[in-house]
Amino acid sequence: MTVANQITILRILIVPVFIVAVLYYVHGGNEWMRYAALGLFGLASLSDAIDGFIARKYNQISELGTVLDPLADKLLLISGYIVLSLDNDPYLPSIPIWLTALIFSRDVLLVLGLILLHYTFGKIQVQPRLIGKLATALQMLIILLVLAKLPPHMIIYLFYGAGFCTGVSGILYVWDGIRQLGTHPSSSPIQPKDKE
Repeated sequence: MTVANQITILRILIVPVFIVAVLYYVHGGNEWMRYAALGLFGLASLSDAIDGFIARKYNQISELGTVLDPLADKLLLISGYIVLSLDNDPYLPSIPIWLTALIFSRDVLLVLGLILLHYTFGKIQVQPRLIGKLATALQMLIILLVLAKLPPHMIIYLFYGAGFCTGVSGILYVWDGIRQLGTHPSSSPIQPKDKE
């Protein structure tokens, strides 16, 4: 197993510990739990950049890594958005539910689309777009700033920016999927068999 994949697996293992730290903080107000959650999320976010760098620099791009890396990102972000969109007063500001729903819906559509394309094409290759990477970066930044206890009015434009980038990237992924399916022979009408 490559070093890049090992780092990705570590990121997946951080997710439940991060969730527990946030939940303990919002139910007791122990600041060490918030610092732990902030540190764990920061470490996981940093590991996302590190494993990608190592995979490219040292030619460690693998088929397993192309599945694990986005899965780790989705698990980290979705879990963070779900726990931080709850009513966590008075300890933490809440992320707007509409943003959590948008991110969750886009990721569900993306996973369903990938399953459909995989079923239709077999092996598939998805090209990440800049706006999708920007959406992920903004989503991570929002979680860090919420855990740092910045008031919502100071990061409201980040909410809208992340929502816009998430929505546009979702539309582009759907468009790409429809285009790929449209060019595949399986989307053409089945020709009736000649009667004997």
